Amino acid sequence: MFTRVVSTLTLAVMVSGALIFVDGAFPAAGLVSHAVAQGGSGEKKQRETRRTPALRNKVYEKLAEAQAFAEAKDYNAAQKVLDDMIAGEGKRALNSYELANVYNLYAFLRYSVEDYRGALRNYDLVISQPDIPLAMEINTRFTVAQLYFVQEQWQQGINALLKWFDMTDKPNANAYVLLSQGYYQLKDFNKALKNVEIAIDMYESDGKVPKEQWYNLARFLYFDKEDYVSALDTLNLLLFYYPNKQYWVQASHLHGELKDEPRQLAMMEAAYVQGLLDKSSDLVQLSYLYLNAEVPYPAARVMEQGFKDELVEDKAKNYELAGSAWRQAQETAKSIPMMEKAASLSEEGELYARLGSVYLDGDQHQKAIDSVDKGIKKGGVKRPDQAHMVAGMAYFNLGDYNGARKAFRQAAKVAKDERSEDMAGQWLKYIASEEKRQKEIQEGV
Repeated sequence: MFTRVVSTLTLAVMVSGALIFVDGAFPAAGLVSHAVAQGGSGEKKQRETRRTPALRNKVYEKLAEAQAFAEAKDYNAAQKVLDDMIAGEGKRALNSYELANVYNLYAFLRYSVEDYRGALRNYDLVISQPDIPLAMEINTRFTVAQLYFVQEQWQQGINALLKWFDMTDKPNANAYVLLSQGYYQLKDFNKALKNVEIAIDMYESDGKVPKEQWYNLARFLYFDKEDYVSALDTLNLLLFYYPNKQYWVQASHLHGELKDEPRQLAMMEAAYVQGLLDKSSDLVQLSYLYLNAEVPYPAARVMEQGFKDELVEDKAKNYELAGSAWRQAQETAKSIPMMEKAASLSEEGELYARLGSVYLDGDQHQKAIDSVDKGIKKGGVKRPDQAHMVAGMAYFNLGDYNGARKAFRQAAKVAKDERSEDMAGQWLKYIASEEKRQKEIQEGV
């Protein structure tokens, strides 16, 4: 069955040690953002203009030296170059843009050794510099949001991302998904759903197929809202673009939630025919669906093959299910070994009582009596009156009227409803009339 329990969602945070160019300036080491700011369309708001100081050649050369060490993963050497640049009065000699590039490279070095707090501190210093290129600030803010998410600081990540949204003209779909996942982690499912829907719509509007994990996030959120129709629509898209066994099973469950039993069965059956059901729970579920649809033979066949393939778990309830399916399919000979196995694995006597009934159907009357007796002695029989009735009929069929009479009297004694009591009484009268009839025949002879 499909549960509301889902695995931890993988954040759409793509991190890299690559270097990025910002408006043609010196390449700043750091995270490569999915959501690079778009240039001057003015659709959201008019771009502010900034007078950015120049990056002087001597500073560029030092940064290039540090960058070369960083690319060679000699992070200590890279940091020494940067430390020397801002040591003593050196920091005062750098303009805001040059300092921003220094802190940006510092941040990358901290990130490279998984010191995310240190990386954040340096990225904050990048942002705090006045008159840096707007694109540089936008990209850095997105990186800051990503780092918060990497550290599972969801609210800080959301706050940083919302600030980024305020600054960028055209946020892309990945950014909306990242925001959605942040809200998901905070259990604000309404905002999470709103943002992932935006991302999916953006991709679909561009004729692109949304990513599988986006659909899965939306599906879970629809299910949580009990919007099963939308959840099912999303699952149908997943089945179309990303066919997977689990989606057939989940779609079947959702059809069940919508009380559409024929489609519920059809989805599971389709998965079975494709050989996608390889878990005991799935095969058992399919068998139950067949029984609910009153087609016991395929239910029994599914269980039979499942045991043969060693997919169905060796449990009493599973053998009981197989035995019940064969019995309903009028295949008593096949039902008996399943019920025998079920009873032998059970800790209570209920299944022995049921096995007695199956033995009775198969005209194995002494086994029926023995099985009922074993079940009664073991305890846990839900309807002992019915179990004694089975034993009584088995005794009668063997011609042991005294044993039958004793069993039927016991059934009447422990009867849980008038119907069982009345039936036991009718059998006792029938036994008396049968004994009288046989006596008269003998006397007549």
